[in-house]
Amino acid sequence: MLEMFKMLFVVLLVASFSVLNGQARWSEKQANGWYAKQGWITGANFQPSTAINQLEMFQKETFDIATIDRELRWAEGLGFNAMRVYLHHLLWTADKEGFKKRLNEYLAVSYRHKIKTIFVFFDDCWNDSYAPGKQPDPKPGIHNSGWVRDPGTMIYSHPDTMKVLEAYVKDIMTSFAKDDRVLLWDLYNEPGNSGQLNKSMPLLKNVFAWARQVNPSQPVSVGVWHGGKEFADLNKFQLENSDVITYHQYQYIDKHKATIDSLAKRNRPMICTEYMARTNASVFQTILPLLKERKIGAINWGFVSGKTNTIYAWNTPVPSGVEPELWFHDIFRKDGTAFSEDEITVIKKLTGKSK
Repeated sequence: MLEMFKMLFVVLLVASFSVLNGQARWSEKQANGWYAKQGWITGANFQPSTAINQLEMFQKETFDIATIDRELRWAEGLGFNAMRVYLHHLLWTADKEGFKKRLNEYLAVSYRHKIKTIFVFFDDCWNDSYAPGKQPDPKPGIHNSGWVRDPGTMIYSHPDTMKVLEAYVKDIMTSFAKDDRVLLWDLYNEPGNSGQLNKSMPLLKNVFAWARQVNPSQPVSVGVWHGGKEFADLNKFQLENSDVITYHQYQYIDKHKATIDSLAKRNRPMICTEYMARTNASVFQTILPLLKERKIGAINWGFVSGKTNTIYAWNTPVPSGVEPELWFHDIFRKDGTAFSEDEITVIKKLTGKSK
C-alpha cells in the first residue's frame, strides 16, 4: 500500500510540473511527422501594399480586407501556400476582441486562397517608438521607414510590460491553438537586432515558456538570423527550443548552402522564413530550386510593392523616391504586374502552377 501511495505521489508531482511549466519541445519524430503532412511550404512575408506596418495592417480604421483578398489571390496564383504575418501587442491592448475578430477575418480570406499563416509575435527591427492611430507616411526611398519594433526598449522602463505581453501571447495563441489555418507560431523575429543582443534573452525565454504553457497544436519556432559570436547565446537557445528550425539567409547561394548544411545536422524540419534580396544575389532563380531540392520551406521577404518601401535596399536610401532598376524585395506592383516575368515563371514551375 505504501508503494502504491509513493507511485501516486510521483504521478501527481509530474502532472503538477507539466501544468506549471507547460509541455516539452516537440520530439524530432513529432516535428518531422508534422512536416511530412504539409507538403512543400512556399510563400512570402506578407504586408498589404496599403499598410506601412503591423499596426496599420490590423487596426480597425485601416484594416483593408479588400486589398488583402486581392493580393492573396495573386499569391494563390503563384502556388504559394503560406504567408508570414507580423502582429503587435499594441493592437491587442487597444482592442482585444476587435483584434482577434480581424485576425479571424484575415485567416478566413487567407485560407479561402489555400494559404496558411505563420504568425509572428515580437520583433527587434526598425523603429523603437510606436503609437495607435494614424501611422506615418512612407519616407521617400527609405526601406521600412514606418516599421515598428515590438515591444522595443520600453520594456526596460515599464516593468509591468512583461505581464501584459504574457497575457497577450497566451490569449492570441489560445484563441487559435487548434486552428488548422495557422501553420506555425514564429515567437520572436530577429531577437538581439538593433543592438539589443542578450538584452532580448529574458523575453525570448519567456515567450517560449508561455507558448509551452498554451501547448498549441502547431509548432513554435524562433529563427536564427545572425552567425556572429555576439549572438551565440541567443542562437543556442533558439535552436534548442524550436520545434522546427527556421532561419533567415539573404546572401548568395554558396552562403545559403553552408547555412543549410550547418542547420541540417539537427535532424529537424527547416523553413527559411526570410530570403530574396536581389542586390545581394539572393534571387528566386537560384535559391528557390535549392530549397525545393533540400525539402526546405521557402518564405521570401516582400510580396506587393507598397508603403513599406522594401523595393529599396536596407542601407541604400533613394531620397528622390525613384523606382530602382533592380528591386531589393517584393514581387508585384500594386496593379498586379510583376517586377520580373522570368521570376514568375520560375516560381510557378517550382510550385507546380505553370501550365
